[in-house]
Amino acid sequence: METRRKYAVDVTVPAHARDWPDVLRQGWDSQVGRVIPLPPAKPVGAGDYRVRIRHAKVDDAVIERLYSESVAGGTGGEFNHLNNRVVLHVVRHGEWRFTGPRRTTTTVTGGQFVVRLNDPSWTFEVEPRTTATVLQLPVDQLRPHLTDRHVIGLAGSAEVRLLLAQTRAVEATVDTLTPAGLITARASLVELAKGVILGHADCADPLLAPALAQAARDLADALLPDADLSPVVLARHLNVSVRTLHRAFAGFDESVTAYVRRRRLERARSDLATGRATVSEVAARWQFSDSSHLIRAFKSRYGQTPTQFVRSAQQQ
Repeated sequence: METRRKYAVDVTVPAHARDWPDVLRQGWDSQVGRVIPLPPAKPVGAGDYRVRIRHAKVDDAVIERLYSESVAGGTGGEFNHLNNRVVLHVVRHGEWRFTGPRRTTTTVTGGQFVVRLNDPSWTFEVEPRTTATVLQLPVDQLRPHLTDRHVIGLAGSAEVRLLLAQTRAVEATVDTLTPAGLITARASLVELAKGVILGHADCADPLLAPALAQAARDLADALLPDADLSPVVLARHLNVSVRTLHRAFAGFDESVTAYVRRRRLERARSDLATGRATVSEVAARWQFSDSSHLIRAFKSRYGQTPTQFVRSAQQQ
């Protein structure tokens, strides 16, 4: 029997709702029941409250993509599914404030992460329109590195880039993974979370090669317009050696250099399709040495010159 591993919940509570907790619970239960436990919480402010979560279960780990309006709450009580768990938040936008058992408050803003042991439980406040990636992880392998503290840092670090790349890859494939595949995916998340806590990841571990390759692709996409983009630059950003980076791509159909070349050609093709840029302008924008270089590469990949492509696109 196939086991469902991905769920989504999207609930809005109108500001004028008289019994806010009941409205939230009814909407929540109708979509996901108790699969995603609902923590005790209350809205902050006078507007409508909305929460949206995409939830993926990976063996005994969980990945969630979360959006929330202003809310305050906690992880205690009957819905405390986070006892004895390590929880990692990567905040993309907004602000999330946590108050721990010693009444110290930790503020995590967009572009930061926090890793903490949720035992005992913490209270929280979420600012309007906060988005975050949240991982709930088994405690055994991570507790020795956290003890009773928390770790906060920048989401742009090499270790967080690797972890986020792996979460996206796992989410995309989790419904098709075998039981053994789930265990491997879970192990990779734990190992990468350990790297975030310690500030370094052992990227020579073959288990982490797919995450490193995906992180390099993501970073390359962001740096495609840069003239100095190269494996050396990517390796430096990801805090690995160039050799380790190339080895991470060894199990895939294209090298890191081939990936950059293909993505630049795809961007060039997209720009040419608009008809608002010349071949020379597009060649310069995407770091081809000149228009002749772009023409040769374009024809080799797409079977026609840029001019022929633009003409055919305009006729459609």
